Amino acid sequence: MVEEHYLTPLFEPKSVAVIGASDRENSVGSVIFRNMIGAGYKGRLFAVNPKHAEVHGTQCYKTIEDVGVRVDLAVIATRPQTVPGIIEQCGRAGVKFVVIITAGFSEAGHQGAALERKMLEIARSYGVRILGPNCLGLIRPTLGLNSTFANVNAKPGNLALVSQSGALCAAILDWAKVNDVGFSSVVSLGSSSDIEFGEILDYLVYDNRTHYILLYVEGIRNARRFMSAVRSAARIKPIVLLKAGRYESGSAAALLHSGVKAGSDAVFEAAIKRAGVVRVSNIGQLFYAAKGMATKFRPQGNRLLIMTNGGGPGAMAADHAAELKIPLAELSQNTLGALNGCLPANWSRANPVDIVGDATPERYQAAIAACMDDPGIDGLLVMLTPQAMTDPMGVAKAVIAAMDAGSKPIVACWMGEAQTFEARKVLTEAGIPAFRMPETAVELFYHISTYYKHQKLLLQTPEPVSRQAKTETEGAKMLIEAVLAERRKVLSEMESKSVLRAFKIPVAQTMVARTATEALLLAEQIGFPVAMKVDSPDIQRKTEAGGVRLNVTNAGAVRNAYLDILDTVARNHPNARINGVSIEPFVARPNGRELMVGVVRDPTFGPVITFGAGGQECEIFSDRAVALPPLNAVLAEDLIRSTKVHALLGEYRNQPAVNMDALEDVLLRISEMVCELPWLQELDLNPLIIDENGAIAADARIVIDFAPVTGDRYSHMAIHPYPSHMVEEWVLPDGQVVHIRPIRPEDAEMEKDFVAHMSDESKYYRFMDTIRELTQSMLVRFTQIDYDREMAFVAVTEEDGKEVQVGVSRYVLNPDGETVEFALAVADAWQKRGVGRKLMSALIEAARLKGYRAVVGDVLALNSKMFKLMTSLGFTIHPHPEDPAVKRVIKPLQN
Repeated sequence: MVEEHYLTPLFEPKSVAVIGASDRENSVGSVIFRNMIGAGYKGRLFAVNPKHAEVHGTQCYKTIEDVGVRVDLAVIATRPQTVPGIIEQCGRAGVKFVVIITAGFSEAGHQGAALERKMLEIARSYGVRILGPNCLGLIRPTLGLNSTFANVNAKPGNLALVSQSGALCAAILDWAKVNDVGFSSVVSLGSSSDIEFGEILDYLVYDNRTHYILLYVEGIRNARRFMSAVRSAARIKPIVLLKAGRYESGSAAALLHSGVKAGSDAVFEAAIKRAGVVRVSNIGQLFYAAKGMATKFRPQGNRLLIMTNGGGPGAMAADHAAELKIPLAELSQNTLGALNGCLPANWSRANPVDIVGDATPERYQAAIAACMDDPGIDGLLVMLTPQAMTDPMGVAKAVIAAMDAGSKPIVACWMGEAQTFEARKVLTEAGIPAFRMPETAVELFYHISTYYKHQKLLLQTPEPVSRQAKTETEGAKMLIEAVLAERRKVLSEMESKSVLRAFKIPVAQTMVARTATEALLLAEQIGFPVAMKVDSPDIQRKTEAGGVRLNVTNAGAVRNAYLDILDTVARNHPNARINGVSIEPFVARPNGRELMVGVVRDPTFGPVITFGAGGQECEIFSDRAVALPPLNAVLAEDLIRSTKVHALLGEYRNQPAVNMDALEDVLLRISEMVCELPWLQELDLNPLIIDENGAIAADARIVIDFAPVTGDRYSHMAIHPYPSHMVEEWVLPDGQVVHIRPIRPEDAEMEKDFVAHMSDESKYYRFMDTIRELTQSMLVRFTQIDYDREMAFVAVTEEDGKEVQVGVSRYVLNPDGETVEFALAVADAWQKRGVGRKLMSALIEAARLKGYRAVVGDVLALNSKMFKLMTSLGFTIHPHPEDPAVKRVIKPLQN
């Protein structure tokens, strides 16, 4: 179903009014109006300014209401105090989109923030959407639309640039002009008080002029909308991102400029990794990465081979690769033999492959060919320094021929200028990224290989969920509510472990003793040896406070340890409240590795899971990886592999490998806790002890706080988790049990089997095509859905102890942002048993709860069974606007 996106009037306006247009030299209104004329805008252009009768030879109107015709887009360049009144005039005149160039709003302090609130209140009352304020404007080169006050226009191209900084937009436009880079759109968001990244990205996905998207980010206002949009867009179009605020000073500057607070950079890095986006560090890398993606450069891994005719430049490239943690490929014996056969005796016999300064085009071509079949090489950096006997153009042509004949991607570095300029141009035209400096070439390889790594992670189809036992979420919620009712936010160790047990996380049994005698009795009950720890809501670091005694082996030692703990802690923390001393079994695992699993709250992205080395020295080694929940098995494994401690989890110094399934289970359980407990602010499992037999949390600390009451139970999450509350058990009249539940990424194989076993007629009715089976990309698209903007329900039953899919219903959000399009399929053997009705009822209710206006669908005119079902569910049938073989069915959802 192809419809116009609701932002189309902003990007493709048929008429534009510049409010504040002027003849005054170098005024913002004058520059914008002159830019619109100079760009050759193809729609109707109006000047609005009560002080002028004419601007740049064009009639000028006193107000937007005086124009007298419908205006799609108004560009406002007036004093900030006038903007709310102008927005009201735009609303009365029927203008639906405005670009506010004016600064002086939330970024300017309390008065500006109040002015912005007033402006937004008026805009919302009239249904006016705002780009800005404090922005450079909007450019659509193919339309001749340049509503900016930049001194340079953009040439047409397939790159879309979306930036929170107008100044950076202007600098990039200047850079692009010299480097012959074109754009489909240039969007300056400014303070993004209304329209922000999420909506712009949604439009650019639908925009057939845009092939690649470049983002400059200072801060995110709506993490859920941003993550939802960027994950959706990155599946279809490559996104390259540049972010300010890697360090505290940059974050502070971004806050002053855009009014958006930045969170932890490590968390942002985890977020864009999760989204399948590549992040760069400067403007040059931004464009080089985008241009690299537009070529044939597609590395499938990060193992780099460096080939050079100069040892020094090759060493420089290798050093920079090491800085970026790019592994140099190890040459196989077959490759070494092939290189020995085509290179001089004094070649380097290692990577970098130095083919010696007198290398001819033929030598380059033969050496590249020798490396093309090596499975240990993911990409080649081919370098040339112009020496007396060097033929830069001849070598370039040889490299092109070698790439065409081989299977590995190549990036080139032809150093110098006068002798190598034309050769670099020829390489670039052939689809081989070519640079002057080795560092730039290595950075391109790093960014593009990282992008494809993230894309692979995005397209993973995890194994079916089988190990996880059902949790007792309600019990954990009741405990948390009871603690909050007591005006407490820090759970005791016993309470923390109770919450963990509710989510089936293995913990050491813990009981609190309030006297030395009670400690002795509890230790006898638990069994020696025991561990003893101070129980205090005011002490986070129990070991540093002197409040921990391990491996206490007898009754006398228990009494002494109890008294010693109280005495030591009282001296170190005289004002701390002490409830007593906790007694638990001493977990002695000779093969155990101590790990740390935690949860922290990021101000932008909400809860974040951390993982790394544990124990007392964990902060010294600073081995931490972070990930945004929710996790699945693939993401949990990637989180583990992102740490240094991962190297110690396999067989190590006569210790057997740890039980990785148990470790992944803990991470998945923590992820579930984060999703289902919006009160959770901090969690610290340190140490989590893991060995070949399993995992156990020896210590636990949880901090909670009141959660805002909203209609969305997952409003605290940047990525919408699996909606387990929508799972429903349905018993058919014949006693057959069917589960209706939202689809999961782990259902990929089940979905594939379901489609494969559908009859040709059912496939044709569902897909309007005679496909045989789902491709990998279709499979991922159908099962890895974003529950925030789409939904799919599967009907599953059990056969021979295995889940079998018997039906599926799904909806996706239409470009209008208000309606959803549905699809339905039921296994042939299960038709006429009510499965379709049940699936559609669940889908309709999900769409209603999301607030969508209607559910619509296109149905083949021959599909009488579907029309019967649709009419019984309250759908109305209408002719299709374009195809007589198809009819459109619509069900309004709002009363």
